[in-house]
Amino acid sequence: MVAYRRLGRSGLKITEITYGNWLTHGSQVEDETATACVRAALDAGITTFDTADVYANTRAETVLGEALKGQRRASLEIFTKVFWPTGPQGANDRGLSRKHILESIDGSLERLQTDYVDLYQAHRFDHVTPLEETMQAFADVVRQGKALYIGVSEWTADQIRAGKALADELGVPLISNQPQYSMLWRVIEGEVVPTSRELGLSQVVWSPIAQGVLTGKYRPDQAPPAGSRGADDKGGAQMISRFLTNTEVLERVQDLRPVADELGLSMAQLAIAWVLQNDNVAAAIIGASRPEQVAENVKASGVTIPPELMARIDQALGDVVVSDPAMTQKSSPAEI
Repeated sequence: MVAYRRLGRSGLKITEITYGNWLTHGSQVEDETATACVRAALDAGITTFDTADVYANTRAETVLGEALKGQRRASLEIFTKVFWPTGPQGANDRGLSRKHILESIDGSLERLQTDYVDLYQAHRFDHVTPLEETMQAFADVVRQGKALYIGVSEWTADQIRAGKALADELGVPLISNQPQYSMLWRVIEGEVVPTSRELGLSQVVWSPIAQGVLTGKYRPDQAPPAGSRGADDKGGAQMISRFLTNTEVLERVQDLRPVADELGLSMAQLAIAWVLQNDNVAAAIIGASRPEQVAENVKASGVTIPPELMARIDQALGDVVVSDPAMTQKSSPAEI
């Protein structure tokens, strides 16, 4: 079964492998398959589920809510997010204004068919709305019992520090950050992780297998396999074009196979186990387009990669790893 880790300095425990439905539920896979994937996650011992209102333009929340119907609510940890525009995309249907946050949480709860979410996250940093307004709105969401904890996603170290200071003043538990993190994308290691350790936040990381690139199924100078994310024209291919168009990245990923073989792991399991070696990571978010992918990927839980093999991974990937902390800043739009 999947192991649990504490989220930040809070008392909340979550499964170190968390199921997320970005780019799948409501878009890439049919509802029946999406439900089967959620059931597979539950069968494997996953109790933590991550989504966002913007995924498939709210459809992902609806599918997840239906899939979890009938489960004991207290036995689940449900996360969602707010920031990006949904629906008709009016002037106030975006960002982290008080209006958007308070309206969005009600929509998310209705779609998820729950009275509260365990974690409500700012999906990006809002450069337009005063941070004080944003944090006060999140505080009100918590005090109304609609969220138990709050988190952020893709915030820089300075933004996390400023947000945490205001959260502490308001008595609100800001306990997590949700960044992209993988063997290939390590931009949080230099600044975000040390700051989070200091302030008592954990990372709940997305794309631990680099949207499938670290599975090794994408070969240099070959077309993406049929049915893969790299062949998906609904948005999946665009999301991983950075890696798929770089032949050196694909070649170096193939050099990881001997390490995976030595540990008795698949390439995907190795990638997930690798992010979980970071003690500031509370959970790695996995997605799936087939139930069997969930059953396979949860086998990364509890795996320890010896230091010498961690070093071999670094040597194999070399300078294709992206580690510039400035990349986090670029993930939040200056205007919305």
